[in-house]
Amino acid sequence: MRYILNHPSYMSDHAVPSFNPFFEKIRQAIPNMRKSEVKVAVYVLENADTVIHMRIVDLAQESMVSEPTIIRFCRALGLNGFQEFKVNLAQSNSALPNLGQFAISRDDTNADIVKKVFDTSIRQIMKVSNYLDSQQISAAVQALIKAKRVEFYGFGASGAVALDAMHKFFRLQFSAVAYSDPHMQSMSAVTLDKNDVVVAISQSGRTKDLLHSMAMAQNHGSRVISLSPPNTPVSNLADLPIHVHINEDTDVFTPMTSRIAHLLVIDCLAVGVAQSKGPEFEEHLARVKNSIASLRLNDQDSQ
Repeated sequence: MRYILNHPSYMSDHAVPSFNPFFEKIRQAIPNMRKSEVKVAVYVLENADTVIHMRIVDLAQESMVSEPTIIRFCRALGLNGFQEFKVNLAQSNSALPNLGQFAISRDDTNADIVKKVFDTSIRQIMKVSNYLDSQQISAAVQALIKAKRVEFYGFGASGAVALDAMHKFFRLQFSAVAYSDPHMQSMSAVTLDKNDVVVAISQSGRTKDLLHSMAMAQNHGSRVISLSPPNTPVSNLADLPIHVHINEDTDVFTPMTSRIAHLLVIDCLAVGVAQSKGPEFEEHLARVKNSIASLRLNDQDSQ
């Protein structure tokens, strides 16, 4: 579709590998694993860079399981044992660029800061992509396709993501609105019903006001999609959680990578919904694009 190909979020001169087949294999195996094996899978997906240097006893200790559980985890992936698992993990990481961690010092130049911010953002986004569950995305897209009204809730940096999401879904012919005020969220939530969907966005997954708004929307029949870290109150409360986990030092820096990752997930949802509408939907998108063309300066006006 033209919407997908021409959308600026999907155009780049330098493609970054964002799909890791081995991680996808782990994710697909999780539903058939025991709870203890799932703990290993989650730890591996979140800490692949360190796991690759661990002994079996180290991985067992860090994921809080026994060594036999590690072996069962490897066999659940169709592997003979821990060494074969580490070989597969190493091969899957070898295709990814070696990007540095975010650590700003007083002596850093602006050029150093630019490199560190971009390198860390790219690395973290690739980790999110590897961890992201495609089934969660598909379930959310299906709920959005059927929705009569979509509301996006978020605070702070997540409020900016909610506003961007509103713009995208408004283009897709949804009755869409974004609220970053708890009072407005509460008042709006009580007007929702079973035909409506709320998308709750949270970097921490622990915002009290957001949890209150989510519960009110659910009490009135609305389904709630969440973009938040796994095993957090927001994720646990949502009807359709999408796990977006990023480690950021929010005590020092305003959340940066999480905001970008959430924007990308919103793009995935928007593209999934647009794709479902079929080729004829391109005419609507073209009309929207033409409607704002007159608001821009052309080459002659800018001279």
